[in-house]
Amino acid sequence: MKNNLISTLSFYLAFFVVVLVFSLSYFICDISLLSSVISMGISFLFTFFFSFYLLSSKIEKNIIEKVSAVYNNLFPTTISSRSTDNFDLLTSNLKKITNEKNTEIELLKQQENYRKEFIGNISHELKTPLFTIQGYVLTLLEGGVVDEKTRAKYLKQAAKGVDRLMYVIKDLDLITKIESGIETLDRTAFDIRETLNNIFELLEIEGVRNNITLRMDKKYEDPIFVFADEERIQQVLTNLIINSVKYGIERGVTEISCERMNETKLLVRVNDNGDGIDEEHLPRLFERFYRVDKTRNRIQGGSGLGLAIVKHIIEAHNERVFVESRIGVGSEFSFSLPLANKKELKKER
Repeated sequence: MKNNLISTLSFYLAFFVVVLVFSLSYFICDISLLSSVISMGISFLFTFFFSFYLLSSKIEKNIIEKVSAVYNNLFPTTISSRSTDNFDLLTSNLKKITNEKNTEIELLKQQENYRKEFIGNISHELKTPLFTIQGYVLTLLEGGVVDEKTRAKYLKQAAKGVDRLMYVIKDLDLITKIESGIETLDRTAFDIRETLNNIFELLEIEGVRNNITLRMDKKYEDPIFVFADEERIQQVLTNLIINSVKYGIERGVTEISCERMNETKLLVRVNDNGDGIDEEHLPRLFERFYRVDKTRNRIQGGSGLGLAIVKHIIEAHNERVFVESRIGVGSEFSFSLPLANKKELKKER
């Protein structure tokens, strides 16, 4: 567009000069027609190219100065003085900045949607137990219940609502502390086999109640020492196994395996043969209060923060958590842990 404008201006200027030269040479100076035409041609070409060069350099310089001034004010650290001397480089920089700003806007929109959804979810999670407590307490205060057994039943139900409310608040508090760095990790070298045995003993009744078999993929004869916060890793494994048991199928299996990735890393897997999770839900599974099947999950209980806690604890160890799932086949949650080295083992002993 800039070149078209300059070409048009140069053409009109050259045409004006040609008319002027022809008038001077033919009518005033009485030069022959052929000489006048040659003079016109030379004048036209010289004037056109000279004016095109002059105008293009002047206009380009003017545009660069104006645009550079604006963008140097808006983005003082983004565009260097060298980059503003070249029109093409400046254009490239401006396009890059525009793309970056568009990306930022999209990210802000996504964060805003996440914030709205999060507020809606947390209000629902807190509102449900509060309404339960309110209903039973108001009934008792109004004196409508005379029977002692019924009163005791209502008080127990209200207490369950309080417990659920405290459970949600406690989990939220833990995530906030981990994110802010207030909750520090107490890293020690420990045998993860013993941790798994303790969890199996604690969750054995839960497995029997849901008709789910808990087992290791094989018998591990040698110790597997990792260097991490044992209490937090136990919480990670407990959350993953409880999820697997709660949402598993009748007579299902939850299997845990430990695999050395290399000399310094261990991969812990929690597999099940449950219903599986649709692929569209996988990227958001570790978000706070995100539920795949909202109705079923609320019936099963829980704060909706179990997987979010798993993610935050593992990331606090500078490790990663993974998930794979197929509908009708099952799910696999896995995470990496650092293996304890000789120095860390010697320190513990």
